[in-house]
Amino acid sequence: MGTRGSEDGLILLDEEHPLGARITLESETRSGSGTKSRPVPFAITCGIYGLFFHTRFFTSEPEARNAFAEMKLELARILALAGSETASGEETRHAVFAAISAFVERFPT
Repeated sequence: MGTRGSEDGLILLDEEHPLGARITLESETRSGSGTKSRPVPFAITCGIYGLFFHTRFFTSEPEARNAFAEMKLELARILALAGSETASGEETRHAVFAAISAFVERFPT
Protein backbone atom coordinates (compact mmCIF):
# COMPACT_ATOMS: atom_id res chain seq x y z
CA MET A 1 0.00 0.00 0.00
CA GLY A 2 1.19 3.48 -0.82
CA THR A 3 3.58 2.23 -3.51
CA ARG A 4 3.09 2.13 -7.28
CA GLY A 5 1.14 -0.70 -8.83
CA SER A 6 1.29 -2.38 -12.21
CA GLU A 7 -0.76 0.45 -13.76
CA ASP A 8 1.71 3.00 -12.34
CA GLY A 9 -0.83 4.31 -9.84
CA LEU A 10 -0.73 4.68 -6.07
CA ILE A 11 -2.00 1.45 -4.47
CA LEU A 12 -5.08 2.11 -2.33
CA LEU A 13 -6.16 -1.49 -1.68
CA ASP A 14 -4.25 -4.71 -2.24
CA GLU A 15 -5.50 -8.13 -1.17
CA GLU A 16 -4.17 -11.59 -1.81
CA HIS A 17 -6.31 -14.72 -1.48
CA PRO A 18 -4.52 -17.66 0.21
CA LEU A 19 -5.55 -20.00 -2.62
CA GLY A 20 -3.71 -17.93 -5.23
CA ALA A 21 -5.35 -14.71 -6.37
CA ARG A 22 -4.65 -11.01 -6.00
CA ILE A 23 -6.73 -7.87 -6.51
CA THR A 24 -5.36 -4.32 -6.37
CA LEU A 25 -6.99 -0.88 -6.59
CA GLU A 26 -4.81 1.99 -7.78
CA SER A 27 -5.35 5.73 -8.05
CA GLU A 28 -3.69 7.79 -10.74
CA THR A 29 -0.53 9.63 -9.87
CA ARG A 30 0.47 13.01 -11.16
CA SER A 31 3.77 13.76 -12.78
CA GLY A 32 5.99 16.58 -11.54
CA SER A 33 4.32 18.91 -14.07
CA GLY A 34 0.92 18.31 -12.49
CA THR A 35 -0.47 16.41 -15.49
CA LYS A 36 -2.30 13.14 -15.15
CA SER A 37 -0.30 9.99 -15.79
CA ARG A 38 -3.29 8.32 -17.53
CA PRO A 39 -6.74 9.42 -18.71
CA VAL A 40 -8.78 7.31 -16.23
CA PRO A 41 -8.08 7.97 -12.53
CA PHE A 42 -8.68 4.49 -11.01
CA ALA A 43 -7.66 0.98 -12.04
CA ILE A 44 -8.29 -2.47 -10.65
CA THR A 45 -5.94 -5.27 -11.58
CA CYS A 46 -6.72 -8.81 -10.55
CA GLY A 47 -6.01 -12.37 -11.41
CA ILE A 48 -5.72 -15.96 -10.38
CA TYR A 49 -2.13 -17.11 -10.48
CA GLY A 50 -1.37 -19.19 -13.53
CA LEU A 51 -4.84 -18.75 -15.05
CA PHE A 52 -5.65 -15.15 -15.96
CA PHE A 53 -4.99 -11.47 -15.37
CA HIS A 54 -7.60 -8.72 -15.84
CA THR A 55 -7.59 -4.92 -15.61
CA ARG A 56 -10.52 -2.48 -15.34
CA PHE A 57 -10.61 1.31 -15.30
CA PHE A 58 -12.96 3.69 -13.46
CA THR A 59 -13.68 7.40 -13.34
CA SER A 60 -14.73 7.58 -9.67
CA GLU A 61 -13.36 6.13 -6.45
CA PRO A 62 -16.74 4.98 -5.06
CA GLU A 63 -17.43 3.09 -8.30
CA ALA A 64 -13.97 1.52 -8.20
CA ARG A 65 -14.26 0.50 -4.53
CA ASN A 66 -17.68 -1.08 -5.16
CA ALA A 67 -16.30 -3.02 -8.13
CA PHE A 68 -13.28 -4.09 -6.05
CA ALA A 69 -15.60 -5.68 -3.46
CA GLU A 70 -17.73 -7.43 -6.10
CA MET A 71 -14.73 -8.69 -8.05
CA LYS A 72 -13.00 -9.93 -4.90
CA LEU A 73 -16.03 -12.08 -4.02
CA GLU A 74 -16.22 -13.50 -7.53
CA LEU A 75 -12.50 -14.35 -7.56
CA ALA A 76 -12.99 -16.27 -4.30
CA ARG A 77 -15.92 -18.14 -5.86
CA ILE A 78 -13.78 -19.16 -8.85
CA LEU A 79 -10.99 -20.33 -6.53
CA ALA A 80 -13.49 -22.43 -4.56
CA LEU A 81 -14.71 -23.95 -7.82
CA ALA A 82 -11.12 -24.74 -8.84
CA GLY A 83 -10.58 -26.51 -5.51
CA SER A 84 -13.80 -28.50 -5.73
CA GLU A 85 -13.39 -32.25 -5.44
CA THR A 86 -16.94 -33.10 -6.51
CA ALA A 87 -16.15 -33.30 -10.26
CA SER A 88 -13.46 -34.87 -12.41
CA GLY A 89 -10.37 -32.85 -13.26
CA GLU A 90 -11.61 -32.22 -16.80
CA GLU A 91 -15.07 -31.13 -15.58
CA THR A 92 -13.45 -28.82 -13.04
CA ARG A 93 -11.19 -27.23 -15.67
CA HIS A 94 -14.16 -26.58 -17.95
CA ALA A 95 -16.16 -25.09 -15.08
CA VAL A 96 -13.26 -22.86 -14.02
CA PHE A 97 -12.63 -21.57 -17.53
CA ALA A 98 -16.36 -20.93 -18.00
CA ALA A 99 -16.38 -19.01 -14.70
CA ILE A 100 -13.36 -16.95 -15.80
CA SER A 101 -15.08 -16.13 -19.10
CA ALA A 102 -18.20 -15.08 -17.20
CA PHE A 103 -16.04 -12.95 -14.86
CA VAL A 104 -14.44 -11.07 -17.75
CA GLU A 105 -17.85 -10.56 -19.37
CA ARG A 106 -19.44 -9.37 -16.12
CA PHE A 107 -16.49 -7.08 -15.32
CA PRO A 108 -15.40 -5.63 -18.68
CA THR A 109 -12.33 -3.49 -19.20
